[in-house]
Amino acid sequence: MNFTKAVALFALTGLISVANAALADGGAKFLGNITTSGQVRDDMGTYWNQITAENGCKWGSIHSLSNGNSGTSKFAWDNYDKCYGAYQWSKQAPGRHFKFHALVWGSQYPNFLCKKKNPNITVEKTKQYITEWFDAVAAKFPDLEYIDVVNEAIWAGNNYHSGYGKPAQGAEGRSTDDTECGGSYIIEALGGDRVVNGKHQYDFITTAFKMARERWPNAILIYNDYNTLTWQMNEGIELVQTIIKNGAPVDAYGQQAHDCKGMSKSDFESKLTRIHNETGLPLFITEYDISQADDNAQKNDYANQIPFMWETEWIAGITIWGYINGSTWASNTGIIQPNGQKRAAMVWLEEYFKNNLSKGKSVKITPNGTEIVYSKEKEQEPYNGTAIVIDVKDTIQAEHYDKAGIGFGNDSYSDGSSDNKGDANFRMDEGVDIYWGGTDMKGLVIGYTEPGDWVEYTVDFKQKGPYTIKAVVSSANENSSFKLYVDDVPITDEMIVPKTGDEDWNTYQEIGGIVDSVSTGKHILKVESVGGWFNLDYIIFENVAPPEAPEEPEGIVKNVKMVTNMAADYDIIDIRGKRLGRLSARSTQDAIKTIKENSMIKSSGIYYIRSRATGKIQSLRIAK
Repeated sequence: MNFTKAVALFALTGLISVANAALADGGAKFLGNITTSGQVRDDMGTYWNQITAENGCKWGSIHSLSNGNSGTSKFAWDNYDKCYGAYQWSKQAPGRHFKFHALVWGSQYPNFLCKKKNPNITVEKTKQYITEWFDAVAAKFPDLEYIDVVNEAIWAGNNYHSGYGKPAQGAEGRSTDDTECGGSYIIEALGGDRVVNGKHQYDFITTAFKMARERWPNAILIYNDYNTLTWQMNEGIELVQTIIKNGAPVDAYGQQAHDCKGMSKSDFESKLTRIHNETGLPLFITEYDISQADDNAQKNDYANQIPFMWETEWIAGITIWGYINGSTWASNTGIIQPNGQKRAAMVWLEEYFKNNLSKGKSVKITPNGTEIVYSKEKEQEPYNGTAIVIDVKDTIQAEHYDKAGIGFGNDSYSDGSSDNKGDANFRMDEGVDIYWGGTDMKGLVIGYTEPGDWVEYTVDFKQKGPYTIKAVVSSANENSSFKLYVDDVPITDEMIVPKTGDEDWNTYQEIGGIVDSVSTGKHILKVESVGGWFNLDYIIFENVAPPEAPEEPEGIVKNVKMVTNMAADYDIIDIRGKRLGRLSARSTQDAIKTIKENSMIKSSGIYYIRSRATGKIQSLRIAK
């Protein structure tokens, strides 16, 4: 399995004989843990061969100013949580590893960056302090092996995952954000966060990764976040794809994995596989824990999930987030009691690694600057193997969206939930929600459409258009709508889905519109939910191109000056694509004027005027 020029497969299966060796010593990857209540315990090396300082290496734990919110920068490296102590521990024996956590995070940053606590803070001063912080870390730890460069920056609808600008909810609802801080200028100082076509570009993350690569050319640079296996799986994938596209030298994607309690073996494996396939990056499990008072239930989750982490080559390392019960960030996540008694999960863990150490597989990640080359890239594919032909009158079944590919830009859908909530048992390993429904309730429809969801279809236009569009939809919502794109360029305005009944999703009706023209050939058609909460059965494209002009008979004199204000025929078409009538006028504007002055259309709404001679279409709004 060849990932990239930068990621080469290797497997280490030899054993080493060391007294009190850690569970994963001699294995293909590390099995690590964190400092405990700010200390490196004496038994750390008995179980674990990698360490992360839980809080000690975070910006706010180290960086302060000589005079409160002003003065020169100073740095406390071995404070209460032992950042430097954890680093030193990793140097005391071969095979140990240290991960720096974290350079940029929207929580636990210095008070002097807070807008409320330091009214004099500016974007420029923030940029200065960020640079001083990066430089200080590089001077203290020039040989870092692993770095969480940016932590918890997914945009989750109305806020980032941590308090860059305002307090966030936090992983598992536990936030460490300072509610009195008032936010910071971290994002602005690192280049901002453009929003293009509704999508965050995360420019500040790209900048942070480039700054890190300049200082640590040989370190593994990681983006780290939470809820990436559940609520924000899609957003996390999109973030990583976006920063790679924008040139961020990101080497791996960290899954905090606080959200795995009760997750089935198959669900856990399929979600991680999808994340790896769609980002093209190796993964780290960075903060794994199971908050479970029931010893056997906690052990079952470990048994269902740890083997896949250990035995899968593109998972490059595992860090458990605390091991002494009562001394972890969340209750009942520890696997050893304070008196030394091992919970069932720890007993299972020791037995598993004793018997399965040689099954471990991993990737060796070699940093390669700002370019990541994918050899596993695979384009999305039409559902039935060939593009959907759109010619004279053709139908697109909603559920036949493309099969997703591998790598950036090759996903074929985006869905707000990671699982298929539908009842049709169709494409159940994907996130799009597919139900029984339609006009006869015997077909398949896409439902549970949240705002921002989209699906894509590979189509082959045989005609340039214009086309009428008819979509069969239902909704019990007042504000449902969607929009169509070809190759990410809008081809329709927002198409309103009317409410078809109170709490009634089973009454379907047609809505319609007009597409003026498209380029012939193969394209990607996107259906994007704007208002959300509607069902879509199918879409019909019908070509309504004007008839070709008859050939001129021989002998006609061609060099005749034409009169340009002669009357021409215009069709009146409603939003469903139905032709309501025809009139003659000297221009499109004259046709519109005639319609309005003579009250030719009796109902309010959007209508279209199409020239029979040229095929050109213009919209018309009628208000009664």
